[in-house]
Amino acid sequence: MAKNFSKEDYLVSPDTLNNSLFGSVVGIDHNGIETVLDVIEEKPLTIFLNSQEIVTAMTIGDHPEYLAIGFLYNQKMLTQKDQLTSVEFDAELNVVVVRTSNNTNFEDKLKKKTRTSGCAVGTVFGNILEGLEEISLKDSKLRISWLYGLANKINRTDSLYLKVGAIHGTVLCVKSKPICYMEDVGRHNAVDKISGWMISENIQPDDKILYTTGRLTSEMVIKTAHMGIPILISRSGFTAWGVELAKKLNMTLIGRMRGKRFCCLSGRHRLIFDTVLK
Repeated sequence: MAKNFSKEDYLVSPDTLNNSLFGSVVGIDHNGIETVLDVIEEKPLTIFLNSQEIVTAMTIGDHPEYLAIGFLYNQKMLTQKDQLTSVEFDAELNVVVVRTSNNTNFEDKLKKKTRTSGCAVGTVFGNILEGLEEISLKDSKLRISWLYGLANKINRTDSLYLKVGAIHGTVLCVKSKPICYMEDVGRHNAVDKISGWMISENIQPDDKILYTTGRLTSEMVIKTAHMGIPILISRSGFTAWGVELAKKLNMTLIGRMRGKRFCCLSGRHRLIFDTVLK
């Protein structure tokens, strides 16, 4: 049996020992026997930008500061020009307040809300295509051997999904090394946590790879592009608009990554076939 990949090799990884993330339910199994099951908890998290309430999202409750920062940047309510002065989380109220040195221009964005295909009913504010034409993704390379190595390591990492299921994972990687693993009930939340961590730790995106367990929808492609990451991989499927946007953005998009099989839908110029499946 293959040995599990150590979470110590990550900079950030799922905290499977955090009991606050779990609850329990009682069910009846196929033999009619009562059984107690561990389940993931969902908690409301309200995000404020300065004095303005922005949104209340359902989340598992870990890394609330990263989620808030990543959400605001991925919604274009914050930009690199905005200086963060503090990020405060109130555990009793389940509220995160992100403060900036100056007021931000986001009121117009609150007037338009687009319901997206994200799990747990994702919401995108304003024009979801805003600023995409200005994005220039770097032409970093992706060796197929890295791809196989990443899938193997990620699938063998102890995670909340393996413990209780009903959750999505997103992993930031460099070459064949996964470095930051986030999970949540919605794949968009997991991506926002990665984004918030990258911003907080000043992690540059040019040579990074984003791996997700969720579908490659337009929202996932847009968020990855806004983060500046040139390569997006999923073990799941994809939508037509997600593929079309990836092509327009010059993003390498890989779906249905199972074992050593995958489908590259966009940006094949980054692939280096240094190993071939026999």
